[in-house]
Amino acid sequence: MHYLHAGTGPPLLLIHGLFGGSFCWRFNIETLAFRNSVFAVDLPGLGLSDVPRGANCSMHAQARRLVQFLERNDLREVNIVGSSWGGAVATIVASMTERVAALVLAAPVNPWSRQGEERIRFFRGLTGGLVLRCGLRFSGRFHAPAVSAMYGDVSRIQSGTTEGYSQLVYRPGRARALHNILRNWETDVRSLTGVIARVKQPVMLIWGDRDRAVEPASAQRLQEALRQAELAVIPGAGHLPSEEVPEVFNRLVLDFFQRVSKPVTH
Repeated sequence: MHYLHAGTGPPLLLIHGLFGGSFCWRFNIETLAFRNSVFAVDLPGLGLSDVPRGANCSMHAQARRLVQFLERNDLREVNIVGSSWGGAVATIVASMTERVAALVLAAPVNPWSRQGEERIRFFRGLTGGLVLRCGLRFSGRFHAPAVSAMYGDVSRIQSGTTEGYSQLVYRPGRARALHNILRNWETDVRSLTGVIARVKQPVMLIWGDRDRAVEPASAQRLQEALRQAELAVIPGAGHLPSEEVPEVFNRLVLDFFQRVSKPVTH
């Protein structure tokens, strides 16, 4: 599993979304690393990580791998930031281990958002899987409209963004991994209701009010389902506030973790 590491201090794990990798945190790592020991992972099958043919890439399988990552690196009192699909994975990790101290979830996939269900239902089937494989094999480029749909204001898209995502999405084996994720999607999302009820850690939810991937209206339902959660809505931002408005996002993350951190005892 490929990952980036920067900084010293309390451990902070960054978990990317469905089509992403550690590349997604290019505007966040440097700032967050001033106070933290940051680990930005590329989950197996995605980003710059490899995956064996036939491997399970579901949310729960990825969460188990991340728990092993924390254990093998002896990381404790870990804060986690998860985006979209990675936010759901982060939630599962927090429900599985006492090593997690607090969470920031940016527009996490959750049971109360129904956007994209028809597309997911299509691509998880045999025909959709074939379309996915052919599209990723012969297109070779993550098209600008796909990136634009993730932003609330397209003028904020930085140079190199489309090219960066293309390098991640069109690596060998990506279609297989994505199809495996989508085939497990319905079961994974259905399980999240029980997972969310088991999360004891403090949580901050961050949403852009122009998110077209995970419904902003689902944020309140998710906040109510969590034991201790607060919600920050960023006006004008889309699905990727960590990329679109990184200064605002970084400040929210740092301030939240500072507020909920346990005092050092001597």
